[in-house]
Amino acid sequence: MTTPFTLNDLAAIVESRAAADAGSSYTRSLIEAGPARVAKKLGEEGVEAALAVACGAKVELVSEAADVLYHLMVALKVRDVSIAEVMAELERRTAQSGLAEKAARKS
Repeated sequence: MTTPFTLNDLAAIVESRAAADAGSSYTRSLIEAGPARVAKKLGEEGVEAALAVACGAKVELVSEAADVLYHLMVALKVRDVSIAEVMAELERRTAQSGLAEKAARKS
C-alpha cells in the first residue's frame, strides 16, 4: 500500500526543482522570471480552474486544480512562505465556523 501524495510532498518537489538548472526545470525558470511572472501564472491557472468549475467536465477541474496547487506552491517558494505557515493559518481559521468568525469581527 502506498502513502497518499500530500501538499508537503508537492512542496518538497518544488523545493528540489527550484534548485535545479533552469534549462531543465520549469519550476526554476519560473522562479527566475520573478514574482510578477509567478503571480501571472497563478492567476491564469486560477481563472482556468474557475471556468472548469462553471462549465467544465470533472476531469478538467481535476487537471486545473492540480495546476493551481502547483503554481501556488511556486508562489509560496518565491515569497519564502512555507506550506507549514499556510497550514497553521488554516488550522487557526478552522478553530471556529466562518460565520462565528465574521460575527466576532463586527463587534
